[in-house]
Amino acid sequence: MSETITRVDWQSWQDSWDRQQEWYMPDREERFRVMLDLVEALAGPAPVVLDLACGTGSITDRLLKRLPGARSTGVDLDPALLTLARGHFAGDGRAEFVTADLTDPKWRDALPHRSYDAVVTATALHWLEAEPLRTLYGDIAGVLREGGVFLNADHMADAAAPRINEAVAAFHTRRKEREQTAGALDWAAWWSALADDPVLAEPARQRFDLLGDPREPAGPKAGDRPTETRWHLETLRASGFAEARQAWCSPSDALVVGLR
Repeated sequence: MSETITRVDWQSWQDSWDRQQEWYMPDREERFRVMLDLVEALAGPAPVVLDLACGTGSITDRLLKRLPGARSTGVDLDPALLTLARGHFAGDGRAEFVTADLTDPKWRDALPHRSYDAVVTATALHWLEAEPLRTLYGDIAGVLREGGVFLNADHMADAAAPRINEAVAAFHTRRKEREQTAGALDWAAWWSALADDPVLAEPARQRFDLLGDPREPAGPKAGDRPTETRWHLETLRASGFAEARQAWCSPSDALVVGLR
């Protein structure tokens, strides 16, 4: 790992990851800003934060820039994204990263702290079906201190407005087509670039073996994945959160907040 750290431009990879994600979510920075507003408001200026499904550490990066006294534990299963996160934050004692599967009942055993002031996650938990996500929400309540806050920014739609949803989806499809013509990388193209990097090819291969090759077409959506904001709020309240509400939304996504 030390040799890899000296041979990779970690900031460039962080920037390319952010641009790829923004191609899908042009309001990505806005949701992060609102999320960190709530972290600071409810957990103070120096919180101990758990960044779930942290990827390359995008939220942790913004957290530590905004709140220099904060500390963050990033959790993910993806070996390639964790490689980028560990490289980017190498030497910063405020950030640490652990490998864990959030569907494993023992995932909390990997955490370095028994409790956290805040738990944050973005655009990740929509991969979970209803029952594993319900269990995870209960686990999250269990690692938050009394008065701690959980924030989840993810794909959450309102099925009561189908014509609005269809028009917005078509609008964003046209936008993405224009930006891709101008050189924007989509999910598959970004992973192809990572796999072509001679230093990062091995972590990419490990990721493909463990979680599948993201360059391949996605299969049909499986199982019962919650898509309604109301489901998340009701489940948070039933999982031990004293309060839960929506704090931000776009036509396709929302940020929900639960207070222990």
